[in-house]
Amino acid sequence: MGHLLDTIQSPADIKKFSVAELESLAQEIRETLIQTLSKTGGHLGPNLGVVELTLAMHFVFDTPADKFVFDVSHQAYIHKLLTGRRERFETIRQAGGLNGFMLRTESEHDIYGAGHAGTALSAALGMAVARDLAGGKEHVVALAGDAAFTNGISFEALNNIADQTKRLIVVLNDNEWSIDRNVGAIARYLHKIVTNQHVNHLHDSAARLLERLGGKTAVNVVRRAEEAAKGLLWPSVFFEEFGLTYYGPLDGHNIGLLIETFQFLKTQEKPVLLHAITQKGRGFQPALDKQKKFHGLGPYDPETGETKPVGQQTYSEVFANTLVKLADENEKVVAITAAMPNGTALDLFRPHHPKKYFDVGIAEEHAVIFAAGMATRGYKPFCAIYSTFLQRAFDPIVHDVCLQNLPVVFCMDRGGLSGDDGATHHGLFDISYLRGIPNIVHMVPKDEDELSDMLYTAMLHDGPSAVRYPRGTGPGIRVKARPAALPIGKAEVIADGDDVAIFGLGALLPMAKELAAKLEQQGYSAAVINPRFVKPLDRDMIARYAQRVGVIVTFEDHVLMGGFGSAVMEGLGEIQLPVPVVRIGWPDRFIEHGKVEQLRARYGISVEAALEKLAPYLKRISRPKAFAR
Repeated sequence: MGHLLDTIQSPADIKKFSVAELESLAQEIRETLIQTLSKTGGHLGPNLGVVELTLAMHFVFDTPADKFVFDVSHQAYIHKLLTGRRERFETIRQAGGLNGFMLRTESEHDIYGAGHAGTALSAALGMAVARDLAGGKEHVVALAGDAAFTNGISFEALNNIADQTKRLIVVLNDNEWSIDRNVGAIARYLHKIVTNQHVNHLHDSAARLLERLGGKTAVNVVRRAEEAAKGLLWPSVFFEEFGLTYYGPLDGHNIGLLIETFQFLKTQEKPVLLHAITQKGRGFQPALDKQKKFHGLGPYDPETGETKPVGQQTYSEVFANTLVKLADENEKVVAITAAMPNGTALDLFRPHHPKKYFDVGIAEEHAVIFAAGMATRGYKPFCAIYSTFLQRAFDPIVHDVCLQNLPVVFCMDRGGLSGDDGATHHGLFDISYLRGIPNIVHMVPKDEDELSDMLYTAMLHDGPSAVRYPRGTGPGIRVKARPAALPIGKAEVIADGDDVAIFGLGALLPMAKELAAKLEQQGYSAAVINPRFVKPLDRDMIARYAQRVGVIVTFEDHVLMGGFGSAVMEGLGEIQLPVPVVRIGWPDRFIEHGKVEQLRARYGISVEAALEKLAPYLKRISRPKAFAR
């Protein structure tokens, strides 16, 4: 798509470019991003915003000797383009192709893998301290978005940086957005710095002086003057109180200024923080107009930015619309999200009940404890957090919610495989990490209407509960006007049978039905059960079928280890019924990115795999019903 980009095999190739050529390269990269991601989908907006920053970093530093740590790392596409992956870039987020995040096994330039926010400063500090202990000279640079500073881990790292290393570069990429617009005191503080007229005047003067004088000496003089002037404006500048010398704010799209600044920061024998102002979605008007949509999306029209319309409601939308109904009738219902109003669809709830809606930023631990605090005062918090992100709040779930038996509802979006985003985003562990906790009720709906019923059931339940539901749309079942309460711990029989009992959990119930149909064709009588509850398990239902059938089958969109099938086997052990169990679920490994159907076929999450595993047990069932007389 451009002659400059095509010449780059490694970051060393851009070091001979002039600033003007780097600016042209930036435009080529933006065009490549827009055109390629229109076919594959991906995190377009974040990457359009860090083109110049990434170019300047690679121009000044030398990876892999120098270490770049990207917070979340969804903004590392330019880094991939510059580090020998240009020819494979069209495979990004596709099965067998490049990962959408940093991945240590993908390239020696990917020093640290990440997919969750708030990890960059801690990891970079660990690398810097390791370097210091080994007597190394390499530079460590952490690139973190401003949203990462709403995460508690970032502050834990900030608290230690100055005490543990004398040399670390932190780049604050300030664009006012994570997925949604950033919230809270930190966002307001950064906005105050950026919009302060005195600081802007100071920064403009510094930029003009740099242009006239040029070179490291000029940078040094200007930075000293800027630092001194800021000291007059703010005796206690926030980051400097943590021991990081603050530089900025500066234009994160001015390649020349960024290069000069990074060259200066390389000389500093102290921890420093560079505050760069960037524009998320820069260079593509649809991404500027619709920041939330273009944070991460599927394929789109590269000219207009339009995506294919989806008529059917997603599970996320069913959740939000049901919660609106519940809040209409119950003044104690509140909604909490951790910087994911769009992803969880709570942006549909917010207009109806703005005073009952709380976005705490990327702070899952705080979200859960905050919910617990509200629950002690008689409120019913619905805490909407992706399954994979709720992992970060495990201790508050145990210590603050379940130990105190507080009625917090965990609404776990993306429960199951998350497809193109890969291992960091698959929600494959929540059954195993929740079902061992006393007091919690864990539910999994078979369709949209049952999700609505489970949310209502959770509202009525006087204790902790969790509902996991998948990404995207369900089978298309109409949601009734008023949800109904479900009897807690009771499964639903879809079809009765005497030879095989098939438990299809949640989204995999259709597989259970398909397997039953194939077994019926072979002359076997198959029962199909919708478990509904992972905890408490319907032990009566399990015992009933264990006494009748020759084999039990479980389907789950979850790892087998510690999952629903394991719970069934534990239940059988408790009642001492030795019926064999065939379990279909994900193996004990981290699952890569790719299309859901491709990955299911690869790892045996299928009816065909179930039939193959069932074959030895079916032989022991002596008289298939089709041949019984």
